[in-house]
Amino acid sequence: MAVISDDDKIICRCEEVSLSTIKDIVHHFHCSSREVKLRTRAGMGYCGGRICRTIIEKVVQDINNEKVSNESQLSYRPPIRPVTFGQLGGSWNDDES
Repeated sequence: MAVISDDDKIICRCEEVSLSTIKDIVHHFHCSSREVKLRTRAGMGYCGGRICRTIIEKVVQDINNEKVSNESQLSYRPPIRPVTFGQLGGSWNDDES
């Protein structure tokens, strides 16, 4: 059985971002959790960060030895997609009256 190291573990399942990727970005750019999100797309997948948000913030906090400030925290995004009024009204074609 293969052993997976901690750094190879996936933190953001939606965007497949590993712990080592997040650590590398934070060490290289000394950035906040919001910047990690923008640089790696971690927290920007289908779940909108509901699964990985707190883990990302904790990793960044541990590496930077700083408390996460309220102004740079990651926000939650609902998993929604834009739809047309025709789709909402039940028509198959947007050109239908």
